[in-house]
Amino acid sequence: MTQQLETPKAARPVTPLGILVERLEAIVEKAGAAAVPADLMAELEQARALAAGIDPYLEECATPDSPALATLARKTAAEDWSRRFSDGETVRQLEQEMLSGHIEGQTLKLFVYMTRARRVLEVGMFTGYSALAMAEALPDDGRVVACEVDPYVADFARACFDESPHGGKIRVEVAPALETLQKLADAGESFDLVFIDADKKEYVDYFKLLLDGELLIPGGFICVDNTLLQGQPYLPPEQRTPNGEAIAQFNRFVTEDPRVEQVLLPLRDGLTIIRRK
Repeated sequence: MTQQLETPKAARPVTPLGILVERLEAIVEKAGAAAVPADLMAELEQARALAAGIDPYLEECATPDSPALATLARKTAAEDWSRRFSDGETVRQLEQEMLSGHIEGQTLKLFVYMTRARRVLEVGMFTGYSALAMAEALPDDGRVVACEVDPYVADFARACFDESPHGGKIRVEVAPALETLQKLADAGESFDLVFIDADKKEYVDYFKLLLDGELLIPGGFICVDNTLLQGQPYLPPEQRTPNGEAIAQFNRFVTEDPRVEQVLLPLRDGLTIIRRK
């Protein structure tokens, strides 16, 4: 008998655009209640429609997920992440919004195709959506090494990988990411493409170790998620959370490093593409 998944809960807005849409909708509602002039109301409605229509249109125009990716996304959305899981000496709250999502997953998948990568490193796996998306683009002998600190999440991801013909390309390393990166560097491993989506306060340390430890090949690429982090890096410093400040510092650090060239794309919550010269 086929198991029926629960209806996924709606994700809260966590990107600059999603937050903007939510605020525009609230402004339109308040303006309607205040009986503002019709011409101003029409402009507000147009601004809301322009912002709200972007993400759905991007989804419509992107290649659909594979069946395995779609199932993984549904299972992640249906899971009760309100529980707290141990993260070594600390406790972190897991939530479905940590999933990379359809547009970013397809972007990473195409980057793997475009760069002809064979060895991919993922720093921060969560339930494995982005790892599986990249694995789908790898040749049969390609490999993804995925770092995940939480054993529960790692097991969740492995079960999803087992449902995909590409899941065998993924090796999950369960440990704090910096420990895994150092282990890989000590073993002399190197990668063509790296995707970072883990502890924001450690982004600079990941970046340093990837380059100093020769984990990233010359000409290799690093894709870094959440580099716009809800708009915080470009808002006044007093409006930033500790994670927002960490991302602002990371963005400055990368910009000032002469070993790389980079561009920050306004994709979802910000995706920085870095090339090692």
